[in-house]
Amino acid sequence: MRVFLNYADPDREVAREIRGRLAAEGFAVWMDEDVLPGQNLALAAGRALERSNAMVVLLSPASGKSIAVRRGIEYALTQIRFRNRLIPVKARPTRGFPWILRMLTIVDWQGDTQGALLEIVNRLLKPLKLNPDLLLSANWAGGLRKCARGAR
Repeated sequence: MRVFLNYADPDREVAREIRGRLAAEGFAVWMDEDVLPGQNLALAAGRALERSNAMVVLLSPASGKSIAVRRGIEYALTQIRFRNRLIPVKARPTRGFPWILRMLTIVDWQGDTQGALLEIVNRLLKPLKLNPDLLLSANWAGGLRKCARGAR
């Protein structure tokens, strides 16, 4: 499974820790440190998002203000392959994150990091359950409708 790690720069150390621990569990984790000097960061991030089938987003005061983090969340919310695999992780105390993430279970990384890692891994491995009838009735973008037709 390919995981896109979405975070703001001040949370880089937490992102590195999560990446290392997920990689040790066998996940391929992308973060912006994979971009080489001279490469286009936005293009590389877009390609990584297209290849990923899960997102771990770190929540903090900095990520709540980050346009790039918000765009990543918006992208994940519109892609069927991220359904049940958009995992918000509280890296620092904050309330400044998109309201829609309050509808998801937020993993708290601030205390028991081993327990938090176990919760992240379990959610990443949880089977993706789709309801084709619900998808077919949704008035979403053409790409989503094509995906729903293929699910029949």
